[in-house]
Amino acid sequence: MSIKRELHLETHLGNTTNELSELLLSKHRDYGPKNISLAPGGAINGLRVRMHDKLARINNLVDSGADPEHESLEDSFKDMANYAIIGLLVLRGQWDNE
Repeated sequence: MSIKRELHLETHLGNTTNELSELLLSKHRDYGPKNISLAPGGAINGLRVRMHDKLARINNLVDSGADPEHESLEDSFKDMANYAIIGLLVLRGQWDNE
């Protein structure tokens, strides 16, 4: 990959991860940590369910070609990325439980 392309990717990656971080922090303020930590079956199971639902929604929208009424594909992918980040924090013992 050329240096110019790599810098271009680095800029976009930085912008996207900052956007995801801001969204995650905003939603965390609204939901609090217990919606994850006290999920039925545990935090990882709760994340699995949420991620499964998002992937089913993405698949349905892509396969049907429908325009979403409430949440864009981009919103769904952002949520999936943030659920994966939360999963890493849970596995590392870094997710706040209180």
